[in-house]
Amino acid sequence: MRYWVVGEFGSGEEVKAALRRLGELGYAKDTLDAFSPYPVEGLEEVLALKPSPLRGWAFVAGLTGAAGAYALQWWTNAVDYPLNVGNRPPHAGPAFVPITFETLVLFAALTLFFGLMWLLRFPRPHHPLFELESFRTASTGGFWVSVTTKRREEAEPVLAHLRGLAARNTAVVEEKE
Repeated sequence: MRYWVVGEFGSGEEVKAALRRLGELGYAKDTLDAFSPYPVEGLEEVLALKPSPLRGWAFVAGLTGAAGAYALQWWTNAVDYPLNVGNRPPHAGPAFVPITFETLVLFAALTLFFGLMWLLRFPRPHHPLFELESFRTASTGGFWVSVTTKRREEAEPVLAHLRGLAARNTAVVEEKE
């Protein structure tokens, strides 16, 4: 069973200050999270987020798609079914460029789409924080800090710390099984 202790703040700067202070108080970086209606500059550094592997995955997938498309065109035109049309060579590389490029883009885009879905655990139609009525402001104008705990007893000191950091609203949300 997990518990999320959440607090609402007035701005992105307040969220960053609260996260820094919670880190100084000894809360592990992997238990801290932030929710905001728009990207807050510098929040990644405060949360110590790792760089996303998506860039590398898309690069490898794009190269794989391009190499596969080029190899398929070469094989069909030069090896499997060579046609001598207008005395051109069987391997005409410039003619392969459009399909090669489009396959590169297709493979990279599909990898980005499905990789992002997997990394973000989509589709996730429900999260326990959605049960908190005041959490709706996270998508319109509220800035929220969340601390994950494993036991209910650990939630009370976190609530006290969030209130001490001038959180407007605080709550504890329990994961239902």
